[in-house]
Amino acid sequence: MKVVVTGLGVLAPNGLSVPSYWDALCSGQSGIDTITGFDITDFPVTIAGELKDFNPENYLESREIRKLDRFSILGLAAAKEAIFNSGLNLDSAILDRIGVIIGTGVGGIHTLEEQHTALTSRGPRRVSPYFVPKMIANIAAGQIAIKYGFKGLNQTVISACASANDAIGYSLRLLRAGDADVIITGGTEASVSPLPMAGFANMKALTPMNEIPSKASRPFDLDRKGFVMGEGAGILVLETEEHAKNRNANILAELSGYGSTDDAFHVTQPIEGGLGAVNAMKLAILDGKLNHNDINYINAHGTSTFYNDKNETAAIKLLFGSHAESLKVSSTKSMTGHLLGASGAIEAVACVKAIETNRIPPTINYTTPDPDCDLDYVPNNSESLAITGILSNSFGFGGHNAVLSFRPWKM
Repeated sequence: MKVVVTGLGVLAPNGLSVPSYWDALCSGQSGIDTITGFDITDFPVTIAGELKDFNPENYLESREIRKLDRFSILGLAAAKEAIFNSGLNLDSAILDRIGVIIGTGVGGIHTLEEQHTALTSRGPRRVSPYFVPKMIANIAAGQIAIKYGFKGLNQTVISACASANDAIGYSLRLLRAGDADVIITGGTEASVSPLPMAGFANMKALTPMNEIPSKASRPFDLDRKGFVMGEGAGILVLETEEHAKNRNANILAELSGYGSTDDAFHVTQPIEGGLGAVNAMKLAILDGKLNHNDINYINAHGTSTFYNDKNETAAIKLLFGSHAESLKVSSTKSMTGHLLGASGAIEAVACVKAIETNRIPPTINYTTPDPDCDLDYVPNNSESLAITGILSNSFGFGGHNAVLSFRPWKM
């Protein structure tokens, strides 16, 4: 059974809608800047991919906003765009057959920080009764279901930076199994806040290149020094091909396969040579009934960290052999930063748009080649390409590897 994509929604540091995000990616526009959301005076890292000019009241009523953590707000906003663009008629849809599966790495961290401050400074009676239902990681998926009346399966996937890809891949499997006709899926993350920023900075995962924010994320470049934190959400509407055709939906692409593995090696560092990534990519190709030569673009995990970029490159070369030399590989994190559990979702949106437009976004800030990273990273400028197959890679702390395969949909 084929599973197809019929709707997209996105909030990214360089675009608050699918058209603006895609235009920014293709023009090499970074959304990374100096943090404005909190006091950065004592922080060693002062840059991130924040959502510029995002106003929750453009998407939700103020009475709803007060009861939601930022990560749920972002998920609801992206879902609104995706559902609208899918053309789903919710008045006639069988809501018991529509599910929601969302990935997140951190969940309601803003609420956790806020309420812990209230507890320690003002006492337990000042902790909000909304604390738990705002903070828990599954609540974004629950809120989307409540908003639209989706009564099908509803779950949340947490696998660090692989969360969104795992959520999308799990949705693919459940649609094939007949557990739903439609699944609203993707990821949401709002981790540009003091505690995550301090924690990632102190473990030396974030780049200290604060001086020129737009040039700080440098995937595969010799001078890369770490990743840049980002926030946002990406949502896809997935349907069985039969359901989409029966309602004359505009089918954007086929989600063809999914592969998931674990390195079982180290808490934060990928295994040497990227062997776990190799197996996840291999599984995504096999699951999608693709050949290696069908893949001509890879949206890389490409975090701008020393070990990820080196080992992801090695993994691609090991799996694809001589075909790796002709592959186009790019990291859109060079423009958005790393959205942790939502990163795979906004990158899946980019993959679908690449199929729609036969255009691939670049890796910006690529100026000094690294001998250990010697593939075609689509440096600095987007390129036209007749897409035949795409892999989208996401890897996370704990050794999680999740890879999706997409291809153009054919009748």
